Amino acid sequence: MTRQAARWTRAAEVAVLVAAVGALLVCIALDLRAPAQGPGPALAGGPGWPYAALGLALVVLALVIVEHDPRHRFGPALAALGLFWSLDGVAQSYVGFAVRADGSLAGADTALWVLNRLGAFLPATVAVLLMIFPTGRFLPGRWGVVCRIALGAMLVAACVVLMSPMGTGDVPLPADVDADAWTLPLPPSFTAAIAPVALAAQAVGFLVAMASVVVRYRRSRGVERDRLRWLAWSVLVMAILLPLTLVSELAVVQSIVLLLVVLLPAAAMTVGIVDPDLVPVEDLLRRTTLYGALSLVIVAVDLAVLAALTTLLGSALDQRQVVLLVLVLTAVLYGPLRQQLSRLVRRVMLGRRADPYDAIAGLASTLETTDDAAGQLAAVTRSVADAFGIGFVSVEVDRPGGEHLVASYGARPDQTRTLPITYRDAPIGRLVLPARGLRTRLSGHDEKLLGDLVRQAATAARASRMADELQLGRERMVLAREEERRRIRRDLHDGLGPALAGVAFRLESARLLLDRDPDAARGHLEATTTDVQEVVADVRRLVHDLRPPALDDRGLVGALAQLSESQPYETVLEADGLSALPAAVEVAAYRIAAEALTNASRHAGAGRCVVRLTTADGRLVVEVSDDGRGIAPDRQAGVGLLSLRERAEELGGLSEVTCPPEGGTRVRAWLPLSPQNPEEALS
Repeated sequence: MTRQAARWTRAAEVAVLVAAVGALLVCIALDLRAPAQGPGPALAGGPGWPYAALGLALVVLALVIVEHDPRHRFGPALAALGLFWSLDGVAQSYVGFAVRADGSLAGADTALWVLNRLGAFLPATVAVLLMIFPTGRFLPGRWGVVCRIALGAMLVAACVVLMSPMGTGDVPLPADVDADAWTLPLPPSFTAAIAPVALAAQAVGFLVAMASVVVRYRRSRGVERDRLRWLAWSVLVMAILLPLTLVSELAVVQSIVLLLVVLLPAAAMTVGIVDPDLVPVEDLLRRTTLYGALSLVIVAVDLAVLAALTTLLGSALDQRQVVLLVLVLTAVLYGPLRQQLSRLVRRVMLGRRADPYDAIAGLASTLETTDDAAGQLAAVTRSVADAFGIGFVSVEVDRPGGEHLVASYGARPDQTRTLPITYRDAPIGRLVLPARGLRTRLSGHDEKLLGDLVRQAATAARASRMADELQLGRERMVLAREEERRRIRRDLHDGLGPALAGVAFRLESARLLLDRDPDAARGHLEATTTDVQEVVADVRRLVHDLRPPALDDRGLVGALAQLSESQPYETVLEADGLSALPAAVEVAAYRIAAEALTNASRHAGAGRCVVRLTTADGRLVVEVSDDGRGIAPDRQAGVGLLSLRERAEELGGLSEVTCPPEGGTRVRAWLPLSPQNPEEALS
């Protein structure tokens, strides 16, 4: 926008605002000076300042939109509607002030004509706002053409009404006032024939405007749909407020409701254009629907009870006794019944989400009496469905080995949405709900209740998973123990046992030859020495397999330093702040580092390797980095890499093998210095 155009826009805003404020001040002045009775107040039907105030409010809303987006066409259209109401208020106030039995003031004819005829353009003004909201433009394609044709028909019908003589009905006019002064001299037969046609054109045009809103909503996505939801919310509130004008006989209440009915959609559409995320509009719609329906039901019941009491009591009691009886019945019987009715309506519309304690307590009780994981998940699905009144709920939990445990309630709809189930920030499953429906819309309170229910599901699923992992761990421990025993037995039976038997045989032979053939005995003893040395080597190998002796002799750092010296590449050992470590942690750290160093030499072709040992947050961190060729992405993990992971998991830790962008391979393991959960190792 150019600077000159911006100045013109600012000038137009100021002019419109000054006109609306001036109209309100004029209305207040005229209403204060208008007579209390007479033909003027009878024709006006009340003061005009409320309508001028409504016009000023609409102008202010329009200016807010213009300030937000000067190019948006909805702002000027809303400003035009505000000026319409301002002019209508001025005309009404002037009619009440100027039309008098003893001589009307100048311009009374024009004011009365404006008051009676200008309202013909109101449906077209409201219709164009509906047709262009929220983009400021008509719908593209055929619907845009239909909207333009319907709007043109409404304007033509309004012009016909504007120029047709209709009089003022049963209200008598002073002799010097003519209500049809500015109309065409049309015959009454033409007016009677054209009036239904004009009314039908107005009705059809308004229906087209509402249909265009529905079509636009179905085509919209994202922010535009949220803006249209603001309009839907205002229409819903109007539908709730309008019955109040039928229930209440107070003119003040009726006037306030009618003003709100006009102002509320404009305010809602302004919020939709300027800041559609001001509040969660879906939550607002749902709650308005709930409490609106509840209010209407309660008002209907109140009226029915009042009518029943009036019919039963009749004139048998005086007014004081009737009031006392109504108070007693309300406190003793109707008050509790009304509360139960309120809870019943909430339960029917939204399930048990209004009673979160009952839902959580019921689920906890069910989980306590159910042992298997499938039964626990089924209980969770039933609890969520019952708490939120949803026809379909599915809970999917990931199990070890890629297995999925699924429990569903109800028939699965065509469209669903998925919410993650986490345990200590780690995803362990999914919760599947219908994508559509009032009951599936979750407020902040509903999300908290759903989180509490799903948290119990996660806990139950995690407990089941940990039980399975514990059983698998026990089985692996038993298998590993038996395999280790078998290996030791095989080594003793096949290696150490025969070697010792050979030593004993040679010693016996040497004893027998000692007197007869000392040289032969000496040869047997020399061979026995060699056999004993081999036996000692076997024993050392067995001991090393159980626990490297260097760990006891030199500690973890010294043992790794000794191991690094035997590698065919440059090795750097870094150890910061290490103190006494548990024996199992020392062995696991040594084995992991040894396996990583061996892989760097055997597979990576590394020229340099760095071994780091640090402690942080109660964990020993073992990191081995080399500058080798790395690991191909499509290569499957071998026995060595699997042993790294298993050694870390045996202690409740974690390990990872990565290839940094700069090249090489990096092996890291987190080994807890005290027992803890594996998920905490990387937190």
